[in-house]
Amino acid sequence: MFRQQLSQLARRSVRSYAAAAEAATSDVLKLSLTSPHQAIFNNKAVKQVNIPSISGELGILASHVPIIEQLVPGLVEVTPVEGETEQYFVSGGVATMQPDNTLSITAIEAYKAEDFSADEIRTLIAAAQKNVSSADEAVAAEAAIQLEVLEVLQTIAK
Repeated sequence: MFRQQLSQLARRSVRSYAAAAEAATSDVLKLSLTSPHQAIFNNKAVKQVNIPSISGELGILASHVPIIEQLVPGLVEVTPVEGETEQYFVSGGVATMQPDNTLSITAIEAYKAEDFSADEIRTLIAAAQKNVSSADEAVAAEAAIQLEVLEVLQTIAK
């Protein structure tokens, strides 16, 4: 009885692995990009996704090796199968590439890059720079984090 169950389990495992390998040979990457307050993409077919990770900028295509990457503040660029590239600013998060060509990006915050005003960012940077030299350690630490994010935003704002 035990041998029969073990044999069935082994056959199912081989079949599911073969199905995952077959799916991984597709030229299409399935992207899910979410944040706590919204789902931007849910299994959208894309050509490529560029992500800002702690390891550096990464370009993810279909059949990419499975990885888990911590995201840093920066730009996520999504190249769809058809159409124009879309850009999203993320303040951090995690990206996970699965063997079945699924890329899941869970961001702390994610917004369209075009939604940011360069003038407003400059104003916020000036305020944060004043607070960095504050005698209050908590205020200075918060301002340093704000500066890090705002400086990245400044490079992408138009």
